[in-house]
Amino acid sequence: MRIIAKLDVKPPFVVKPVHFEGLRKIGEPKTLASQYYAQEADEIFYLDIVSSLYRREILFEEIKRTAEGVFVPFAVGGGVRNLDDMTRLFHCGADKVVINTYALQHDPELIDRAAHLFGSQSVVVNIEAKQWDGWWECYSDCGRERSGKDVLKWVKEAQERGAGEVLLQSVDRDGRKAGFDIDLIANVKDKVSIPLVAASGAGSLEDIRKVYLEAAPDAIALASTLHYGICDIGAIKKMLNMDSKVGG
Repeated sequence: MRIIAKLDVKPPFVVKPVHFEGLRKIGEPKTLASQYYAQEADEIFYLDIVSSLYRREILFEEIKRTAEGVFVPFAVGGGVRNLDDMTRLFHCGADKVVINTYALQHDPELIDRAAHLFGSQSVVVNIEAKQWDGWWECYSDCGRERSGKDVLKWVKEAQERGAGEVLLQSVDRDGRKAGFDIDLIANVKDKVSIPLVAASGAGSLEDIRKVYLEAAPDAIALASTLHYGICDIGAIKKMLNMDSKVGG
């Protein structure tokens, strides 16, 4: 299972929200990206969490600066509205582009066009899920805007349109450090065959171990556990390697 360092960015800082709100400054994106690269993160996700919300342009130079010296896959999202945005992000060092608000709320065919032009492996659909009575709803704009779309239906549609990967975040669990939404992750995993990246809720090695054993995502994206020094990437990989040997 891949270990991904997730940088939630409100430029010029990486921040850590709780339930996607109450932002706390953590550090500079370039510094943290370099730090997690040195810890041997398998990938780094850079998500500008306010670009769509504020309706402002993508800060390409900041992204380019963060990508320099990072030689693992680098995925970038936030405010992506068209193929030109994606092209510029790839020129700034992105290996993948993360899409949410524009595809979810305005034009789902953006996924089709991106997959056709750049290849499915370059297209990640970000899902911000909030649980209601018996179902999960897709949100956008940093967990603020409802879409009315069912997560399980949207994730299937995203795959059919050509998405190569899904980043699944839980609005309810975000920043609480109380464990992943195992039911959400397992249900989404059951609906798609493309790689699933699980995020939101990790507060300990045991939380990571539980989601690995019970929901089997293809990767986990971590923020709080890394930013606050709860555990480092080496310790996580060591634990998962031990569980893998036992399971085998």
